[in-house]
Amino acid sequence: MIDPFVLLQNEGCLSDAAQQSLIHAYQERGEKAIRAAERGNVKKYRDFWVVVGRTAEYIVENGFCTCDDFLYRGGICWHSLAVRIASICDLYEEYDLWYSETRSRTIEIEKT
Repeated sequence: MIDPFVLLQNEGCLSDAAQQSLIHAYQERGEKAIRAAERGNVKKYRDFWVVVGRTAEYIVENGFCTCDDFLYRGGICWHSLAVRIASICDLYEEYDLWYSETRSRTIEIEKT
């Protein structure tokens, strides 16, 4: 079986074959990752990649994710897959900001 990410690069971003390969390899996680990338839920900041999930934003960096699925089950989560897809297909919003600083400001605002 060919690596779905190689297929993604070679076939064109999110072609039917690439999508089916991702879903075959990663099942529901692959489906969620594709949807997140297509919907623009992946953001690239100066310091981190961030994926907007249903209930929170998750930081993805160097194969690590802050979601419970990654932290408790291990392995790859759909947020990490979404970042890989978005980075290959240029399906992300890029911010010339430090995510860590935007979170600090948000917390300060929430406290007031």
